[in-house]
Amino acid sequence: MRPSSMQAAAESAPRAEAAPLRGLGSADAAARLLRDGPNALPQAEHRSRWAIVLSVLREPMLLLLLAATAVYLVLGDAGEALLLAVSVLAVIGLTIYQEQKSERALEALRELGSPRARVLRDGSPRVLPAGALVVGDVILLAEGDRVPADARLLEDTDLHVDESLLSGESVPVRRHIGGPAEAALVHASTLVVSGHGIAEVVATGARTEVGRIGVSLRSLHVEPTPMQHEIRRVVVLFATLALATGIAVVALTLLARGDWTQAVLAGLTLAIATIPEEFPMVLAVFLALGAWRMARHQALVRRTPAIEALGAITVLCTDKTGTLTRNRMAVAELVAGDRRAPPRPTMDPALQALLQTAVLASRADSIDPMDRALADAVAALGTHPIAPGPDASDLLREYPLTPACTAVSHAWRRGAEILVACKGAPETVAGLCHVEAGPRAALLAEVDAMGRRGLRVLAVADARWHGDAALPPSMRDFDFGWRGLVAFADPLREGVVEAVAEAHAAGIRVVMLTGDHPATARAIAAQAGIAAGTRGVVEGHPLEAMDDDALLRCATGSNVFARVRPEQKLRLVAAFKRDGQVVAMTGDGVNDAPALMSAHVGIAMGQRGTDVAREAAAIVLLDDDFVTVVRAIRLGRTIYDNIRRAVHYILAVHVPIAGLALLPLVGGGPLVLLPLHVVFLELIIDPACSIVFERESEAAGADIMRRPPRSQEARLLGVRGLFANLLRGAAMFAAVAAVYALGLAQALPAAQVGALAFTALVTGNLGLIVVYRAGDSLWQTLRARNRAFAVVSALALAVLLLVTRWPLAAGWFGFEPPPLAPWLLAVCLPLAVAALLKAGRREPAAPDAGVPATAG
Repeated sequence: MRPSSMQAAAESAPRAEAAPLRGLGSADAAARLLRDGPNALPQAEHRSRWAIVLSVLREPMLLLLLAATAVYLVLGDAGEALLLAVSVLAVIGLTIYQEQKSERALEALRELGSPRARVLRDGSPRVLPAGALVVGDVILLAEGDRVPADARLLEDTDLHVDESLLSGESVPVRRHIGGPAEAALVHASTLVVSGHGIAEVVATGARTEVGRIGVSLRSLHVEPTPMQHEIRRVVVLFATLALATGIAVVALTLLARGDWTQAVLAGLTLAIATIPEEFPMVLAVFLALGAWRMARHQALVRRTPAIEALGAITVLCTDKTGTLTRNRMAVAELVAGDRRAPPRPTMDPALQALLQTAVLASRADSIDPMDRALADAVAALGTHPIAPGPDASDLLREYPLTPACTAVSHAWRRGAEILVACKGAPETVAGLCHVEAGPRAALLAEVDAMGRRGLRVLAVADARWHGDAALPPSMRDFDFGWRGLVAFADPLREGVVEAVAEAHAAGIRVVMLTGDHPATARAIAAQAGIAAGTRGVVEGHPLEAMDDDALLRCATGSNVFARVRPEQKLRLVAAFKRDGQVVAMTGDGVNDAPALMSAHVGIAMGQRGTDVAREAAAIVLLDDDFVTVVRAIRLGRTIYDNIRRAVHYILAVHVPIAGLALLPLVGGGPLVLLPLHVVFLELIIDPACSIVFERESEAAGADIMRRPPRSQEARLLGVRGLFANLLRGAAMFAAVAAVYALGLAQALPAAQVGALAFTALVTGNLGLIVVYRAGDSLWQTLRARNRAFAVVSALALAVLLLVTRWPLAAGWFGFEPPPLAPWLLAVCLPLAVAALLKAGRREPAAPDAGVPATAG
């Protein structure tokens, strides 16, 4: 961990009023708390319910919904105004609910992660909330404690601290007094894994190492996602089209008939039908329901637009410790002489004795990761012949690890003799065993080779002592015999290898950014399936001297970066973004937070992640599972595909509506579409473009994770796509126009002609839904289950039957039931056209991937 101003604070912090064994007085502590503020990490201000409502209402797309409602009210169309008002309230309510749910969940996470502290106040130990700590407080630290503030040790006994959340190192570090000033400092949010100590608080809140990184996040701003930019562009496009077509209809009607009433009625009908209220609904509903689906898979979405950005990422930057790995050591290998093997029931007796001795050299209730790994290894053997260790009452003495002797020994009574089990640094244990120079060099070479494989190695030895003799004061007085080596690994999380492979298949580059040793980073990357690249493993220190161009070349040449500090992670993410990549960053530590916020999508771990990381991220994984990231990417791609389908459907379906509004003006017949008819059509269009297409996840294509990511220049509606969808809509309008012409040719009454044309328009609408649903063939599409489509189709056809075949209901719409034969033709012809359009339209293998969107 790098030196900081914290060190200076530790050396200069006044302690005049704080006796080490007495602590501060209550009055003094209260005054300091008032002066310095609570010991709390910098957090985003908690938003009230009204603040959330206002932020939702300021969204331009929801403002368009409200504006459309106002337009209907001005037009006197109370029914459509009510329908839109309900839609607005539903969308706002769903968005507010999701925002409040995220806020509540994050608050719960903060409460779970907020430590309590044992403090000396007025000479007596007390348990207080960590937020009540002040500079000068004397705190008591023991195994399992989360350090509540930055502090300087006053006393220590074999104190080891897990600082992986700050440094990325998975191996605990020794903190002690009597050495360099930095060695006596313990930092907020780190975990005591062994030993105990007494420390004086030297920094709280934003002045801690954790807090300073949190403060730096305030200078970073969250960027709008590509989908937000694109949907606003499409909204502007359709609003322009709606205005232009409405004006054109008014002008054409006036020229053709000179009737202002009919001209205004025709223009307003078309404007009502083409106002793009579906677009904001599509985005809001798809993303809100996507967030709900992700929550069911243990992913809490804090900013819903990040979901679709996940589906566009090209570079996934991931931390190692706790993200790819479990941040929990496991015994990987046992070495005794020329025998080596992982722990298993059929081990050689020498390896059995090695493991048993290592367990005896560990504390039974320890939370040290290596002690726990040894206990887990024995427990996993089940009926293994290794005898259980002595009772805790048989432990006669513990010889703790010291800076002068980096090993620990436990003396156990075994009948008439005493067994002394020892484990520690290989060079130290070799010295205790008096290993000669030649074998010692070979031994250390073996240790070095294991280290290059990413293993952490301890040596094990034992000794015998006469049961009646007093134990010596130092473990150096025992005559130890060498037992062997125990190698530990921080294993990969289950499913990580498959998840990385799936990301690679999807064209996503996986990059490891870790503060760990290069050898460990190389080994873990190889296990996970991450190739180091042409530049191999790059360490963080050389990155400091590189300018932006050199850094970019380095970033494109390596996938594994070790010994990386927070500011270097941030620079690397920025380099990827300058290279035109869409970047996602996963992490759990404070050191990940700046990169989490700078990336297009920041993904934090919820269980062991820090508050700072969770606040910086757009998505919080509640199960800390890297595999969930890949699921989120799949969902993001599916959401984008479904939004694209809905947008293309909206474009195509409005063509026959606009055409039918214009056709009587060109043909000289009576107006067919009235506002009430358009309201009925909207009852089909709105659920279809929001609910039906949102449910297409199961049929979205098995190859969705075998496509390259789409380009940032990709468009929902490119030039070719725009015309392709207009042509599909025009083909459906041709079917509607043919039915209309047939009715006129048979000299049917205007009310019956209108019923026929309306029937063709409704069935053509349902046919276009089928055209744009997922699937390469009509059979494949219809076979895929989509309950929303079945419900919408059944209700639409039922009401259509009612208003075109039952005279009373037909009168409400200004229709008369037409003869059965032309009515059946009005039903079948648009569906036949839809089948032909479906046969000619194929699902793109990689929609909008890598090039601007031009395909339909």
